[in-house]
Amino acid sequence: MELRHLEFFVAVAEEQSFTKASTRLRIVQSGVSSAIKALEKDLGAALFDRSGRRVELTDAGAAFLPRARATLDAARDAREAVQEVRGGIRGTLRIGTLTAIDLIDLPALLADYHRRYPAVQLRLSAAAAGSVGLLDALTEGKLDVTFVSMPGATPPGFVLRDLADAPMDLVVPAGHPLATRDSVRLTDFADEPFVDFPVGYGNRAVTDRAFAAAGLERSVSIEIVNIGTGADFVRHGMGVALLPRFLIPRRSDLRSLPVTGADVRWPLSAATSTLRRPSAATRAFLALLPQHAPRGGQQAAGEVDAVQPGTGGQ
Repeated sequence: MELRHLEFFVAVAEEQSFTKASTRLRIVQSGVSSAIKALEKDLGAALFDRSGRRVELTDAGAAFLPRARATLDAARDAREAVQEVRGGIRGTLRIGTLTAIDLIDLPALLADYHRRYPAVQLRLSAAAAGSVGLLDALTEGKLDVTFVSMPGATPPGFVLRDLADAPMDLVVPAGHPLATRDSVRLTDFADEPFVDFPVGYGNRAVTDRAFAAAGLERSVSIEIVNIGTGADFVRHGMGVALLPRFLIPRRSDLRSLPVTGADVRWPLSAATSTLRRPSAATRAFLALLPQHAPRGGQQAAGEVDAVQPGTGGQ
């Protein structure tokens, strides 16, 4: 049994495909298959069920997976200990991010990290399916750390480090009956059609939890995945929306109203998986985060800059 055998096994287990694993490992598929067969012969048990469309772990494979990960992590830690003695942290840091996290200046954070740890290669991946999709990528080993918006209790299998939060305001067209109000309650707009995000996005989770806690139902008229277009859908009459205050543009044809009597704050956290011990590069990144988070973990007063075109959902 060699470390590369374990690396190939974990990649196939996480990708559920020999083809995808070979692409991830940058190894020809035949090489991955041969390594897995050698590992199965050494262990005396089949690790994968190859009969279906997807490659699935057998009972033996499922039992072996956490041990294989632990062994690879131990080997990585040993290698990093030598690297730190020889001149600092090295390796690759894979970071997942929501496409709009203006509460933290991400370019400044990454620039600071790069100055401190120039031998670490940074790879940044934007969310394709909201916060839940980023957590899935973390579980699958495709990311080392990710920014997420997850209101409520921490999902099992993850560690969340709270960084900041911001209020979500109701956005309505300027001619809406509520537009002249100073503030609103959930009951004031529960019957309105909503512009919202799919289940799995932090914005949607905050709104759903608030309405459920109040015992209210609502109707979503359209689901979008680009938060930058949320206010545009509102001003064109597609519905109202609850959006993080820092992303609401200043426009004469829109009104932004604070919501009282409900917990509608959009949280931002950094997540890591409990399945793996964070690498030295990841631990250094986590240690640097508090220096770039807003004081008190909240949005700075008056921070309501207009969202830029092309910004996505969370």
